[in-house]
Amino acid sequence: MRGILPKCGISAVAAIVAVATMPAAMASSLLDYVGQCVPFARAASGIQIYGDAWTWWDQAEGRYERGHRPAVGSVIVFAKTARLPLGHVAVVSRIVERRVLMLTHANWSRQNGERGRAEQDVTLYDVSPGNDWSEVKVWFRDNDGLGGSIYAIKGFIYGEGRAAAGLSARNPDYVGALIDAYVPGAGRR
Repeated sequence: MRGILPKCGISAVAAIVAVATMPAAMASSLLDYVGQCVPFARAASGIQIYGDAWTWWDQAEGRYERGHRPAVGSVIVFAKTARLPLGHVAVVSRIVERRVLMLTHANWSRQNGERGRAEQDVTLYDVSPGNDWSEVKVWFRDNDGLGGSIYAIKGFIYGEGRAAAGLSARNPDYVGALIDAYVPGAGRR
């Protein structure tokens, strides 16, 4: 087998193996992440909950503060439904106004034909009759606008520390988010 590996020594080989096996959530940048929503939300928020996304709400009880008001860096928990059998979790990146916020998450829209990629500052619109964030519509890149589906929300989990850097863009498109929410079919083209 001599000659297959360049003369780099055991430590260099170990470093290559370590990088190759590094979890996706440890990507060089938050937005380089490719994988499931749960490890992404954990890395981006600092909230140390494991298991399927729909279980986060109950797991947070007694460990983290929970509520029904968005806060930057909090994790929003989507309920388990037929459409979302494992639920979904995302991190609030900006609050635009009382019924519109932006979130950063992974594994929602397809990008270049594949799922799993991180998306930054995605529009989320509260469509609940009581303005209590119990039902939302989410920007869906596949149709370049708010999706037609309404998703049930369990609530927000508030972390104890700071959220990861890079959660929000330096100059997010607030106007676009408001248009997305309040002008049906407008879409950003």
